[in-house]
Amino acid sequence: MDRDVSLRRIITRREPWDIAVIGGGATGVGIAVDAASRGYAVCLLEQSDFGKGTSSRSTKLVHGGVRYLQQGNVTLVTEALHERGLLRANAPHLVHDLTFVVPNYQWWEAPFYGIGLKAYDMLAGKYGFGKSRHLTRAEVLQHIPTLKTAGLRGGVLYHDGQFDDARLLMDLANTAAALGAVLLNYAPVTGLRRNAAGKIQALAFADGETGQSCDVVARCVINATGAFSDRLRRMDDPTVETIIEPSQGVHLVLDKSFLPGDAAIMVPHTSDGRVMFAVPWHNRTLLGTTDTAVKDVALEPSPQDVEIDFILTTAGQYLAHEPKRGDILSMFAGIRPLVKAPHGTNTAALSRDHTIEISAGGLLTIAGGKWTTYRRMAEDAVDHAIGVGGLQPRKCVTRTLKICGSQTHTPTATVTAGITHEPVSPIQDHRLTDAASITSAEINHFVRHEMARTVDDILARRTRLLLLDARSAMAAAPRIAAVMASALNRDQTWVQRQIVEFTNVATAYIPSSPG
Repeated sequence: MDRDVSLRRIITRREPWDIAVIGGGATGVGIAVDAASRGYAVCLLEQSDFGKGTSSRSTKLVHGGVRYLQQGNVTLVTEALHERGLLRANAPHLVHDLTFVVPNYQWWEAPFYGIGLKAYDMLAGKYGFGKSRHLTRAEVLQHIPTLKTAGLRGGVLYHDGQFDDARLLMDLANTAAALGAVLLNYAPVTGLRRNAAGKIQALAFADGETGQSCDVVARCVINATGAFSDRLRRMDDPTVETIIEPSQGVHLVLDKSFLPGDAAIMVPHTSDGRVMFAVPWHNRTLLGTTDTAVKDVALEPSPQDVEIDFILTTAGQYLAHEPKRGDILSMFAGIRPLVKAPHGTNTAALSRDHTIEISAGGLLTIAGGKWTTYRRMAEDAVDHAIGVGGLQPRKCVTRTLKICGSQTHTPTATVTAGITHEPVSPIQDHRLTDAASITSAEINHFVRHEMARTVDDILARRTRLLLLDARSAMAAAPRIAAVMASALNRDQTWVQRQIVEFTNVATAYIPSSPG
């Protein structure tokens, strides 16, 4: 994907687009893939970088959602488990099986959680990743040698999926582009245009690099902006009631030594009613998450002290070496775009089902959902867009559509012809421990072919160094900025501004001392 080419294609197009998507997260990019694979003319606009918001800040799990099974939402869990299986089949280069252990310290935990996880296996059916089973105390410690041993009785083992969220998002964007979609980041939408009948027929956006204002004419406009959905809905109708109940989830990243094996820990019930995970990821230990209702939605949400303390305290109840603030290499927060419930304020109890709303002016808003079900959400959104835009009906083909980067794909179907499946490897785990080993060639690739425009784009999403070690990321920023300046033809003033801006962002990924 070349940003200059994409911008030119959008500006010079004379025919209406079939679908214009607003939002470059998992849902929006998934919609672009679905629509383009059906043969529709589709463009996508993102206000910042692809995945800048929630879609790069997940727990890195492709899962059915054990918590939703506890809540009795069997339909959602079944759908998510099936989508989990499809995603592993379509992106085997990024989605893999991960073993989870639920440690048991009370006599009733083994039968209680064992039965629940057998139901989880059953709902997965042919899409299962492996069968759950009971573990002896010795077997639990073989998988998780760093667990507290006092009172440990045994455990239950089960399987779920793991992935790199930002990398999958970029591969999905590459897939959409290869199928003919046009995607553009740093292109915030500034207005919606209506025809004489009051129906939305176009939108206006500003090019973040030149400041130029541009119009996009489309038969259907889809609002896939996640936590920012209500802002766009108010752009359409200032009197509309909000539908998003934002909830913040925080993750802490520690050294690999806290979880040295290949298995993860799942804590099935925390004091706030959630499950909690300790997950091995990119040679680190990832702890999370929280569920905190928030009023303000920001592109860079900040972990609260109470959330940091909650995660450390909960992890300390299970890990022999209790983690402290000084052990945190990085921390990050994401905002869940939960859809409001008619009554109640407990965001932990809200469903992760998605909702589609079509306004009187024809704005199609899709909200809610979760990463694992992005494909199904996209299918549903495009099915509705066909009616809104008066498009010729065409069937969804993404159930078996291989995602760019897949090593195992051999193009056979007409819809996949022309996709170049050249794997674009993220920076490998061992290289992430040394920030200086991010090569100029890789930086240039991210700039020229994946629309990276800032140091944050490179260090937070094209590579994951900011999430893995914030201090190392800050140390790498000057070199990254210098290489990017050459590729983008920027001057030294731009370099210095990028270093300052990234340092300001990265500082929030390092916890302050308590007190």
